[in-house]
Parts: sequence; structure tokens; C-alpha cells
Amino acid sequence: MAEPCPRGLSSQLRRRQSLARGAIAEILDASLSEKPVHLHLYAKRVKTFRFKRKPVKTAVDALAAYGGKVEKLIEQSLLRHADPEFADAILYPIRTGGKRVRPALTILSCLASGGSEEQAYPAAAAVELVHNYSLILDDIIDHSEVRRSQPTLWKKYGLSTAILVAVHYRETVSELLNETPDPKLFNEIAARTVKLIVDGERLDILFEPAGRRDEPYIVSNRRRHVSLNDYFAMIERKTAVLIQTACEFGALSARAPPDYVRALSEYGYSLGMAFQVGDDIIDIFGVEEKTGKVVGGDIREHKLGNIVLLLAVEEGSEKLREILSKNDVTSEDIKEAIELVRRTSARERAERIRNDYVQRALKALEPLPETEYKSILRDVAVFIMKREH
Repeated sequence: MAEPCPRGLSSQLRRRQSLARGAIAEILDASLSEKPVHLHLYAKRVKTFRFKRKPVKTAVDALAAYGGKVEKLIEQSLLRHADPEFADAILYPIRTGGKRVRPALTILSCLASGGSEEQAYPAAAAVELVHNYSLILDDIIDHSEVRRSQPTLWKKYGLSTAILVAVHYRETVSELLNETPDPKLFNEIAARTVKLIVDGERLDILFEPAGRRDEPYIVSNRRRHVSLNDYFAMIERKTAVLIQTACEFGALSARAPPDYVRALSEYGYSLGMAFQVGDDIIDIFGVEEKTGKVVGGDIREHKLGNIVLLLAVEEGSEKLREILSKNDVTSEDIKEAIELVRRTSARERAERIRNDYVQRALKALEPLPETEYKSILRDVAVFIMKREH
């Protein structure tokens, strides 16, 4: 029997846009309606293609190749106006690795919209810095000590330094977006995106059934019950909205027609939802050597904001709920929790939901002309469905 698609979400999508998409769409619609699009000029830039491909390998290679194109710009931008004594700490989050999925999507979306790589570079670099800025804060909030197989920024340099680096990243984003075709629009979208990410992080914390006993707001507002729709509302803010923005920025950098901007916006949103559901699956069932993170980290952090854990508890695993509600979760608790999850259908249900969002992302690309870059965006969606880290 097919998982409801995702449960409660299909009717919502027919009746209204989500808060996150609606917030960004409001800005986009106002801007796009004001700007004439010269379609005859756009059409001349489109490239057609005919070749066979291996989707996952193509996606991995493309993400690495295109994402890596902004490394130099990112480092130069971060070091502008920075004291040399502070340089090592500033560059540490960028130099510890990362897949660079978001800047790659910005560049690919620009190319798929008829633009050039160079047009997308400032926005692509900005998107990656927003992502790393959010990770720095996420690691502080969750007390995470390892990311990408390395000590997290706060663990290596201290809490105060990590907060200062995060602020430095956010201001560098604004500088980069001043180099885009429409700085006011790009900065407005970025500001709204960051606010939504903050709200997503807030919800993620409130979904935790235990922990943070010294934080009055969290203790007073903790959610006693978390539904699947609550989960979707949280991940669209925390994860999907930034991937949506990455794709929008690419199309806007190319000065693409409104239909293409909206198509890539919907593609990015659905891809982002699939990405986070996949991340949740990997957190519970991944291999530490591949992921660079401790397996079961969401169990240690009491996260009902992980769809696998949420579905397992929903199926009636009271023992799992007990473990997640403990103030101090041990390594043995994590092993037991993973085994309890394996006894449910939570993984299979989560995979169906992830795959459904991938299909939505693929469908969203239909209005775009057939180009090599559109095909790579399809491959990226397939990769999200199959990735293991």
C-alpha cells in the first residue's frame, strides 16, 4: 500500500502554498511582474543535447565540478576586511570539506535558464556561505563535536570565536549579493530565507521531548505531540527553503523568464524536502566512515524532528519514545533505538516519501527547454534518491 503522499500534504499543496514557498514566492512574483523578459534573446542561448548517461555518477561529478568553481571567490570574499590573525578560524568551516550541493545547483540552474557560469558565481558563493553559517550555529545549538570527520568550529576554536565567524559569514553574504543583477531582490530573498531557516531550527528544537533543561523558552514551549505535517513544516524551513533559494538565484542570475524561475523554485523546494528526508534516513542507517558524522546522532539529541524516528514512534514503539525522552542518552541506548526502528516500517515509509518528493522535483523541470544542464538537474534528483552520505 502506498504511503499517503506525503500524508496530509497532497491536499495542502492543492489548496495553498506552504509558508516557506509562499514567503519567497511573494517576493518573486512582485519582482518578476515588473521585469520584461526578452524571450527571443533568451532562446538563442539554449543548448540542445543527445547522449546517454549514468545518473548517479553524472550527478556526483557535476556537483563536485560546478560546486568547486566558487571556492576561490568564497575564500577571497571571506578574507576581505578580515584581520589575518582571524583567517584560519574564518576559513576552517569551508576548508573542512562539504559537498557544495547548493552552489552547484545555483550554477546549474543558471545554465539551464540560458545564462553563463560566471553570472551565477556571486549568488552561488553566497548560498554556500548561508549554508555554512547555518551549520556553524546548528553545531553550537546541538553541541555537535564532529562534522565532516573533523572537529566542529566551536569545538576547535571555542564558542565565542564560532559565533563571531558565523556573523562574519552572514555579512559576507550581503557583500556577495551586492554583485548580483538585482542586489535588492537577492538580499531580500536571502534575508527571508535566513529567517525561515531560523524558524525551522526553532521548531526542530521544540520537537525534542527532553534535554535543554536550562533553556526556559524551550522548556515552556516544547511540543508534546509532533505530527508528520509538523515535521514537513519544520524541514521546509530548515532545509528545503535554502535549496529552493539556490535554484531561484541561478535562474534570476540568468535573468530567466518568470516561468523558468518558478519551475526551478519548485524543483529546489521538492529537492530540498527529499534531501532532508534522505538525511534523516542516513542519520539512523548510514555508515560513519561515509557520512563523516556519528550514526544515531539524532537519537542522542532526542530528535523527533527525524522522520524515521517520528514514524517509528507513530507505529507504537513506546520503548523508543522512552529512550528519546531520557535526558542522557547512552551509546547502548542508541544501539537499542536503532534496533527498535529496524523492527518497524519507518525506513521504508520514509524512503517512499523521499522518492515522492524526487518525482515532484523531476516534474517541476518540465517547463524548461531540453538542455544538458536540465538533464544534469534530473540526475541530481536521482542521486538524492540513491545517496548514502
